[in-house]
Amino acid sequence: MLFYTTDTNDHGLPHDPFKAIVSPRPIGWISTRSKDGAVNLAPYSFFNAISDRPKLLMFSSAGMKDTASFAIESGEFVANLATRTLAAELNRSSAPAPRGVSEFAFSGLTEAPCRIVAAPRVAESPAALECKVTQWFQPEGLNGTVSENTVVIGQVVAIHIDEAILTDGMIDMALAAPLARLGYLDYSVSDEVFQMRRPRAADGSDV
Repeated sequence: MLFYTTDTNDHGLPHDPFKAIVSPRPIGWISTRSKDGAVNLAPYSFFNAISDRPKLLMFSSAGMKDTASFAIESGEFVANLATRTLAAELNRSSAPAPRGVSEFAFSGLTEAPCRIVAAPRVAESPAALECKVTQWFQPEGLNGTVSENTVVIGQVVAIHIDEAILTDGMIDMALAAPLARLGYLDYSVSDEVFQMRRPRAADGSDV
């Protein structure tokens, strides 16, 4: 088995395997609006839900890019569901663009108004989470070195769901086809879904 320590990162492989091991990762397709009205849309694979009560999620930006700076200055952002059918548009929205240039336009996507936050959501996406920023920070390593990444945490204050992806009152993953990021240039879509019940505690209650 290949082993190496990350202080030297001397793995001898053509590419760093770290992100390929931590996969699949959900993609946070984050839309924001700055205080002066500029709109931004970009995908983030360092993204996930971190709490259900309250409903909190986070995304991590490599550097203080427009998405992070707009979210911090406005205190709001939207996490749009990235799907297989929107993969090409999502990829286009990752292109570097000057501050103030909307990725909606050159990605061929439509801005849809939100109910609570000022940032728009992606009209073509079947689900969107309106969020208010609760905190942001730059994480530190073991030796106190500050990461170049900026972590933004938001509380979900409203949810949009297209009823077309619902079956028997639940989101049907086969219909939604959420897009996930793997390592390198690889992406995936869940094409097999199965269920398992969690084991019960000794007293018979759910774990």
